[in-house]
Amino acid sequence: MKTENLSIILMVVVGILLIPFIGMQVSEEVNWTGSDFLIMGILLFLTGLAINFALIKFKTLKSRIIACAVILFVLIVIWAELAVGIFGTPIAGS
Repeated sequence: MKTENLSIILMVVVGILLIPFIGMQVSEEVNWTGSDFLIMGILLFLTGLAINFALIKFKTLKSRIIACAVILFVLIVIWAELAVGIFGTPIAGS
């Protein structure tokens, strides 16, 4: 993997994490802790790595789209479970 790709992934992750950070500065409604930022940063970084891997390994456009869609679906399901516990698993914190 190129260092350039890792740098882009890290910049995108930091950019996304700036949204709740700025939200915490302007509103009482957003209340993230350091562990929230750490977990979401790891989740976003791993998603970026998985998408990068899929784009490298798959050659056809159709297979790339399917692989990226599956990766994003898994991200959304894990994020929703961590946020509100839609399945009631132990990782939801309840």
